[in-house]
Amino acid sequence: MSDEVLVGILGKGTVGAAFKELLEQRAGMVEEVAGARPKVSGVLSRKRGDFDELLAASDVIVELIGGTDPAREYVIRALREGRHVVTANKQLVAQHGDELVAAAKEGGAQLRFEAAVAGAIPVIRVVQESLGAIPIEKVFGIVNGTTNYILTEMSRAGLSYEQALEQAQDFGYAEADPTDDVGGADAAAKMAILARLAFGAPVALDDVSYEGIEQISPDDLAYAKELGLSLKLLGVAERVGDRQVSVRVFPCFLYPGHPLAPIEGPFNAVMVEAPTITEITMSGPGAGGPETASAVLGDVVSVIGGGSPLFEENSKLTIAKDTESAFYLHLEVEDRPGVLAKITEILGEAEVSVRSVVQRGMGDDARLVMVMHEVSERRFQSALKKIAKLRFLRSPPRSIRVIEEEFV
Repeated sequence: MSDEVLVGILGKGTVGAAFKELLEQRAGMVEEVAGARPKVSGVLSRKRGDFDELLAASDVIVELIGGTDPAREYVIRALREGRHVVTANKQLVAQHGDELVAAAKEGGAQLRFEAAVAGAIPVIRVVQESLGAIPIEKVFGIVNGTTNYILTEMSRAGLSYEQALEQAQDFGYAEADPTDDVGGADAAAKMAILARLAFGAPVALDDVSYEGIEQISPDDLAYAKELGLSLKLLGVAERVGDRQVSVRVFPCFLYPGHPLAPIEGPFNAVMVEAPTITEITMSGPGAGGPETASAVLGDVVSVIGGGSPLFEENSKLTIAKDTESAFYLHLEVEDRPGVLAKITEILGEAEVSVRSVVQRGMGDDARLVMVMHEVSERRFQSALKKIAKLRFLRSPPRSIRVIEEEFV
């Protein structure tokens, strides 16, 4: 590269504007660190500018328009023509990662996407570069700041899900249409990316099972406090045996000794586990204009400095269909003899071991809250279907996973 690196920006939204401002402010610092000075060659929005002209005038393309159309076409063209690409587009990388990597190899270009996963946390650089030679067993964490803020406020202030969501939207932590965030799809796309980086596993977005937080009630959080638990939406990518990986997103309870338990508000945190390092925890701000712009700038510095984090495939790994987890179970029941005995009988037949039971209320307000030890998820779900058919239940059962690790 020459002493000046021309950067073309795709997108003039919140992140695009924040990145342009940050790049111009920090150009001198980037030059000192990386040996070349970045300069904005142009900005393309959906309504203004010509991509061909911007591509011809740029060494690096920074894609911040979001979505997959026309982002996919622009990024693939740029890579094939030898332009390095930095993107914050998690859906693009999760859905078309193979195609992007092939285009980068064809054009001899770098592809960077740190900002696509966990805001300002440099988890991709840590997994791909700092820990690149270490066999990773598990990558998991809080990778969606919107849901973490909502769950924090439901627990802290006793708000309903709807109230906490409205508050998140008022503060700008949630979009007007929060479906991807609260339903788990946003976190699923991020975990698909992390799983491929950590394990080389051929994980497609469709391979990631995910649940959201829409069904979480204040009751669940109240009982969690009584049991000494906190509630988070977690993304988990882990090895299962020698030949399988499991990639999932789900709400779950954590015990106080877990490093992710105290992460509150719109913050993200990611943990990496490996035999040689035990565990590393990284935390920081999640999504937002300045935070995402900061991660994008870090990728631009990496591009100028050289090197390229690409997916390395391990075709021997397949997606696991069943894993083990502990569970919280909330049941609204009629207050009459034999209720608890029948429930424990069904659980026992499925080899589900009960860790603790809390019984509250009488008559029409009778409730059972149970926490199970780790068990095959298939066996637990099979037992849950049988429990759901019991006539003394006043509403469908609610279950939430529990992570038993405490790291103390």
